[in-house]
Amino acid sequence: MTPNFIPPPHDDLSSKVAETAIRLGVLAIVLIWCFQILQPFIIPLVWGIIIAVAIHPLYLMLLNLFGGRRVIAAILLITVLLTLLMVPTVMLTNLLVHNVVTLAEQFLHGQFIIPPTPEAVRNWPLIGEPIAKIWDLASTNLLEALKLMQPQLRAAGVWLINAAASAGMGIIIFIAAFVIAGILLVYSGNSYQLAHSISRRLVGERGDDFANLAEATIRSVARGVLGIAVIQALLAGLGFIFASVPAAGIWALLCLILAVIQIGVGIIVVPAIIYVFVTGDTLTAVIFLIWNVMIMLLDNVLKPLVLGRGVSVPIAVIFLGAIGGLLMSGIVGLFVGAIVLALGYKLFQVWLNMGSLSR
Repeated sequence: MTPNFIPPPHDDLSSKVAETAIRLGVLAIVLIWCFQILQPFIIPLVWGIIIAVAIHPLYLMLLNLFGGRRVIAAILLITVLLTLLMVPTVMLTNLLVHNVVTLAEQFLHGQFIIPPTPEAVRNWPLIGEPIAKIWDLASTNLLEALKLMQPQLRAAGVWLINAAASAGMGIIIFIAAFVIAGILLVYSGNSYQLAHSISRRLVGERGDDFANLAEATIRSVARGVLGIAVIQALLAGLGFIFASVPAAGIWALLCLILAVIQIGVGIIVVPAIIYVFVTGDTLTAVIFLIWNVMIMLLDNVLKPLVLGRGVSVPIAVIFLGAIGGLLMSGIVGLFVGAIVLALGYKLFQVWLNMGSLSR
């Protein structure tokens, strides 16, 4: 043993550990408290950032057109986009709420039934008889099944009513996100510097690369996946209204979800086309058919053009992000979840490659 070694006093070590624990505890409480205060604004803020990044090239074009007047360019761009999106969105949302309330009342009172097969369907060549058999089976057996599932249907009706009641909040978040996007566009230069500064602080010398990748990923997914999905859903909803398809708002919502998760709107529009041919006049059915063929081709034409210029993200990542976001935060979460998970996937992929290169 060395005679000069003097162990530190036990009381000093204990007091330092206790002091550090108290500081960390207070810091954790403050951070959790701040998070709880800001939690209602997180989704609109993230959605606003996504919108701002996605439409920034359009903003730059308007900025050059108006001689560098940032406020005027941002207000004009946000106003035009809100006008183009809000009119069909509000119309379809009101229709969706009406459809959901009607469906919920049918569930609550056990009145949800499928009508008998029209005779015109049975006379179709080749496919008429198989479709009629499936239709008859659903029409006859569903009523018996509904009698056995009365408690579950009542619960589903209550859930649908609550979902319809929250539709108005989705519109408010939608508008708030665009307002936030407009503010971010006005201060886009400062926002760009802040994003790169944070990225450099977190990652180091590769921070700028990470920030540029994040921008490219957000822009690619927002345009190539979400933008096309919104256009398809809105056009499909307008077609449902024109052709007098029952529950048009619900079918438009399902088209939106299926388009975002990369399954496509064909699952919804093909049965709708058959229904219109059965129940409507020939001219309306033909116009509705052409309209929906154009909608389905829109996905095949625009998506390769947009995604081909951006960052490729696996469909599974988009699917999981959209479904997880939908379950967590509703319709807005459908968009935010897809982009956030895609962004996380790309950044994690680059981080892994950085680790392999350093070895």
